[in-house]
Amino acid sequence: MGHLLNGSWTMDDALSEIQDGYYVKRAARFRDFITADGGSGFKAEAARYHLYTSVGCPWAHRAELFRALKNLDRVIAVTDTAQSPDRQGWWFGGAGHTVPGSGREVRHLHEVYTLADAGHSGRVTVPTLWDIERQTIVSNESSEIIRMFNTEFAAHAKPSPDYYPEDLRPEIDAMNERVLAGINNGVNGCGRSTSQAAYEESFELLFATLDELDDLLGGQRYLCGARQTEADWRLYPNLIRFDAVYYIGYKCNKRRLEDYPNLSNYLRELYQTPGIAEVSDVDGMKRNSFAVAGPIGANGIIPKGPDLDLWRPHDRDRLARAA
Repeated sequence: MGHLLNGSWTMDDALSEIQDGYYVKRAARFRDFITADGGSGFKAEAARYHLYTSVGCPWAHRAELFRALKNLDRVIAVTDTAQSPDRQGWWFGGAGHTVPGSGREVRHLHEVYTLADAGHSGRVTVPTLWDIERQTIVSNESSEIIRMFNTEFAAHAKPSPDYYPEDLRPEIDAMNERVLAGINNGVNGCGRSTSQAAYEESFELLFATLDELDDLLGGQRYLCGARQTEADWRLYPNLIRFDAVYYIGYKCNKRRLEDYPNLSNYLRELYQTPGIAEVSDVDGMKRNSFAVAGPIGANGIIPKGPDLDLWRPHDRDRLARAA
C-alpha cells in the first residue's frame, strides 16, 4: 500500500507493514488529544470534530463502536471511506467529499492529511479524527481516539458507562496487550504475512489466544470480569469479522468462531448491545475485504455466506447471576 512522501502520494513500499515476511503494525503519526477543558489545545465541543472511518477496517471500527456506545452520534459526524480503485488508499468515491470547515473538495483521504500538513510523510490510515476549527488532524491512533470518546465528551452527550474505569485499568491494559498481540495482530499476521514461517507463527498464536479467551469466558461474563470494558470492544471488531472474512480470506481456518461455545455466545451478546448492530455492517465488511485491493487475493466475488444469525439468543446471563 502506498503512502505520502513530502506531501505527494507514492507507491514506494518504504513504509510497508511487511518486514522479512512478517506483518508489523506501524505506529500512528498524529497523536494529539482532545480534553474536556481544552488544556491540550483541542477542546471537547459538539460539532467541532469529524471522524473518517471505513467499514473495511477493524481498527477504525473501534472508533465507530465508541461513538455509538457513548451517544456521540449528534456530537461527532462521520464519513465512511473505502479502498480506491486507483491505488491511492482510502477514498470517498466518485462524488468526492467536502472537508468540513475548509470548503475544499477532495477524492482521497490523503488529501485531508496534506490539508493538515502540506509536507506530510507517512501512511494514511483510518480512523482519522479531524478538527474543523483548527483545520488539522487530531489523531489517527484508534486506541487513543476511543479514550477521548469515552471520557472527554461527557458534557455533550447522554450519560453512558465508563469503559475504562480506574479500578480496572491494570486488568484492562493487560488484556488489551494480550488481545493486540494474539488477536488484532494475529489475524493480520495470517492474512498479510508473505512467508510460510511468518504465517504459521501468527496462526498458532492466534488460535492459542482464542482457546485461552474461550476458557476465560467460560467462567466470567466479560474479559475483565462482570462489567463491559474497553477490552471487550477492542476485541469485538475481530470477532465480528472472523467467520465472514478471516476464516477463509485470511487463512485463519483451524476453527470458526462458531466452534467456540463461549466466544460465540459472547459475540452475540456484544452485537445485541443497543446501537452496536447499526455500526456492524457484516456485508460491508465482506464487500470491502473481497471486492477491493487488500490482503486477500480476490477476483471480486463476494461470498454469500456464512449465515451468522447474530440475533439468536446468547447464554451470557448465566454468568451475571453467578457474579
